[in-house]
Amino acid sequence: MSAADSYYIGVDVGTGSVRAGLVKPDGSIAAISTEATQTFRDPKDHRIFEQSTTDIWNGICKTIRNVIAEAKIPPSQVKGLGFDATCSLAVTDLNGDPVVVTGNDQLGQNGDRNIILWADHRAENEADLINSTGSKVLDYVGGVMSLEMEVPKVLWLKRRMKPELFSRCQFFDLPDFLTYRATGDNTRSTCSLTCKFSYVPDSGWQADFFEKIGLKDFVDNHYQQIGGADGNILTAGIPVGRGLSKRAADELGLLEGTPVGSGVIDAYAGWLGTIAARFTENGKLSDFVPSLNDSRHGLAACAGTSTCHIVQSPNGIFVNGVWGPYKSPVFPGWWMNEGGQSSTGQLIDFMLKTHPAYHELQRIADEQKTNIHEVLNKELEKMRDQEGVESFTELTKDMHFYPDLHGNRSPIADPRMRGSLVGLTLDDTLGDLARKFNVTLEAIALQTRHIVDEMNEKGHAIKSIYMSGGQAKNRPLMQLFANTCKIPVILPQNSGAAVVLGAAMLGRFAHEAKPRMATQEQCEELWRIMVEMTPAGSKVAPAASTKEERLLECKYKIFRESIEIQKRWRREIEEATRN
Repeated sequence: MSAADSYYIGVDVGTGSVRAGLVKPDGSIAAISTEATQTFRDPKDHRIFEQSTTDIWNGICKTIRNVIAEAKIPPSQVKGLGFDATCSLAVTDLNGDPVVVTGNDQLGQNGDRNIILWADHRAENEADLINSTGSKVLDYVGGVMSLEMEVPKVLWLKRRMKPELFSRCQFFDLPDFLTYRATGDNTRSTCSLTCKFSYVPDSGWQADFFEKIGLKDFVDNHYQQIGGADGNILTAGIPVGRGLSKRAADELGLLEGTPVGSGVIDAYAGWLGTIAARFTENGKLSDFVPSLNDSRHGLAACAGTSTCHIVQSPNGIFVNGVWGPYKSPVFPGWWMNEGGQSSTGQLIDFMLKTHPAYHELQRIADEQKTNIHEVLNKELEKMRDQEGVESFTELTKDMHFYPDLHGNRSPIADPRMRGSLVGLTLDDTLGDLARKFNVTLEAIALQTRHIVDEMNEKGHAIKSIYMSGGQAKNRPLMQLFANTCKIPVILPQNSGAAVVLGAAMLGRFAHEAKPRMATQEQCEELWRIMVEMTPAGSKVAPAASTKEERLLECKYKIFRESIEIQKRWRREIEEATRN
């Protein structure tokens, strides 16, 4: 069988769905399938977001069988499998059966609601305790550990679960659970342990840290419950165990032993699937073919419900409020930093759906057989022409929106930050909704610049943004990013497939990797695969007029000031309410 007859499957587990893509060696997508997943909320506590590994695995089985059937290929042509997923905490017993994480009388018992989703904010007190320790682990998460990371969530469970139930649990970052479920081998990934579980580069687990916060159990059982003891972790794409177990192969409709690459968090799969792209400009493919060294100049922004911002560097760079530096999460020996916005796509949806004119917007979109964003853009264009202004930025020049309705992940690292909107009027029409839509996009772009500026100020050299995820389809937003950040934005050929493509690259690497590869050879092999499998994207260059440049600069100044004003107001209120 020739290499052209080979296929690789990438599985992407996002916040609301599972996707499987069947990918050829040149990166073209032969088939793709999506299945919705369920998120459980608590009507009495807005902080709670839970999911089920059983539900997710069933979706994976269905989507993989779908792509095999659609492409009409035998399972023998699938040569490798890779997984990415959200950085959510999955809990099982030592047999791999799901354990309930809901804070009721079922906590710690076997049951399906066994994932604390990344967006879950129940562990605020636990995060505060961790951040009071001054531990070395905090140096590698921007100085402040987010309550969205795994250790605060594990500590929340520890404080509430019966000891005999807690001791029988295994705790996984979701990508590692998926490779465990696929292979039966629970060896963890460098990506998950380093980025989300406080595993420190070059020195591993910090026993004094776990003892100080009340998780001495892990030290006593030699980290059996979280893996990674004695440096036993895998960089991205390294084969896990002996490949697919018989059980998993039968469920997925694939062959036992099919190589499975060590997984990554979804944003890092977005980085894998975009950062090696060439691009077209004015219809012509650029002559530039990126090298691994060039990767340090690109920021990969994986933008869906939330947005993660990933950048790689040859040396560790410490950026306050930005996670990392993490060593070897993808390429051995290379470091990565991760910025993030906890709510972007979710924020856009919220701002639209809570407006009185939303139902009118839906009706017009249905009548015109188009999507609501197109209707809003047309409304903005109409108002721009009516008011005789040259840009949407000028149209909303007197509205200023601060977007942290769900707290700030980067670069402030403060879950207590909240949203604010200046410039409200007694207007609840479709036109007002369009203005608020634009100012929401503007706020997301301004915050992206804040993250880029902080990274570059501390030593990064970001010169372009490589987008993936659903927001990359919004061309006006992409132009706004380029204009606001003053650097080009590179759009993937298929915005919805870039993350799946990154996962498929891990499957290919697992298939082609040689035993005991040297670090340099491993880096060269993975980069070669990335270049070969990444389709050319398109470049969106900054194109703001002189007036819009001035307006965006002014709005950025106001954006930064609004942060300090909110912090000052919070301090004043706290002082006024103190006994």
